[in-house]
Amino acid sequence: MNERDRIQIEFYFAYYKHFIPLLISLGLIFLLSLGCGVKDVPKPNVIFVFADQWRAQDVGYNNNPQVKTPAIDQFAKESVVFSNAVSGCPVCCPYRASLLTGQYPLTHGVFYNDKALNPDATTIGKVYKQAGYETGYIGKWHLNGHEPGEKTFEARKKFIPKERRQGFDFWQVLECTHDYNNSFYYEDSPEQMKWQEYDAIAQTKSAISYIHDKSRSGKPFLLILSWGPPHEPYETAPEKYRQMFNPDSIKVRPNVPDELREKARKDIAGYYAHIAALDDCMKELLTAVKNSGIEENTIFVFTSDHGDMLYSHGEVKKQKPWDESLLVPFLLRYPEKLGNTRKVIEMPINTPDIMPTLLGLSGIEIPASVEGSDYSKVITGKEKPDNDAVLIQCPVPFHQWNYGVGGREYRGVRTARFTYVRDLNGPWLLYDNLEDPYQMNNLIGTDEMIFIQSDLENQLQELLLKTNDKFLSGAEYMKMWNYTWDNSDSLKIN
Repeated sequence: MNERDRIQIEFYFAYYKHFIPLLISLGLIFLLSLGCGVKDVPKPNVIFVFADQWRAQDVGYNNNPQVKTPAIDQFAKESVVFSNAVSGCPVCCPYRASLLTGQYPLTHGVFYNDKALNPDATTIGKVYKQAGYETGYIGKWHLNGHEPGEKTFEARKKFIPKERRQGFDFWQVLECTHDYNNSFYYEDSPEQMKWQEYDAIAQTKSAISYIHDKSRSGKPFLLILSWGPPHEPYETAPEKYRQMFNPDSIKVRPNVPDELREKARKDIAGYYAHIAALDDCMKELLTAVKNSGIEENTIFVFTSDHGDMLYSHGEVKKQKPWDESLLVPFLLRYPEKLGNTRKVIEMPINTPDIMPTLLGLSGIEIPASVEGSDYSKVITGKEKPDNDAVLIQCPVPFHQWNYGVGGREYRGVRTARFTYVRDLNGPWLLYDNLEDPYQMNNLIGTDEMIFIQSDLENQLQELLLKTNDKFLSGAEYMKMWNYTWDNSDSLKIN
């Protein structure tokens, strides 16, 4: 190596020795300066409000001109509207257990009312709490169950200890009551506390206090508010709301038999009175969220656990596979990510999908125990709707629809257009809900539907396989879970 080459090498070595670290330092300073302008987006609050037995058909935004829901109708204009939100096992306790766990009833085991959800279950309250959220639950619980031999309605009045609250810290809850004007609850001790007015109104006031308090804490919160109305008794809404509806002016659905129309009008008038009261509660809640300054970064959901037949097809209450029982309102607003304009999603969603979808929107990891689907990317528009059908089921008919009054086990699918149901004896119901929205023409076995029925049967079998559902008799599931029947529920009619 000559002298010239040696000098050149020493020059380049010295150059890179000093310049490269300087370049890296400047780059880091530049990147840090960019980062200074970026705020950490706080986790969204989640307020989940659901009523008991409020069917999808009875809201103004769903083209019902008789019911009075101005606050909810306005909320719908600002929300994602799921037009085919399905309560897959349309009765109280199974819905609530699926809501909390993201699982199907034959997995979490609460397929019969007043059976307890496992205290060790992985639930929405526990997951949000682990993610740093404050958690609160107000209203009806109906997941504590009762002991063998214990009277159901006595067990519904019992205190629920902290270890059975599934991750919820703030607690103003009763297991179950529909005595709305004489309603009590528990907090952290067995001392009964009384709601001082129609309980949904009092519970809403408590929820508003919780929202105001937590909005100042700096921590995100999950609040579930569970109202008892409009579940019967239908005649017990506050007087001013009952005065708003004259039974003689109520138009009933075409699928209500003539001999039941007078009774239907009376009950529906009372049902609408409860709904009008709850709409005012929604107005107060939404105002509180806005005034607390958390509206933009709050996921706010309004829905119901299941519907109410209200004499359509000559049937009452729930558990049944008709739309009056299955379909529920479902509105979701999240201005920070979704804006404030209405977006309709016709893709059907099921109860187990709620927990993973909320977790997805909140940026929280979904537990492996969850069976439902996360549709947060469908909601935000990052993915196209891809769910054709949801599973509907009654593993064990009970109480108001036990075997003695015609109850039966069934499995089926609800798509955006069709309802297909089979019982233990084979295909039972098939409706084209677009052409026949009141489900008055059963198309099972007809020549023109043979290929559609076959396709729906295939979809059903896929869902049964996916959920490990062998579609056994109710008695087999009761034995499998070591459950006792209530009253005469096990008796079958010949």
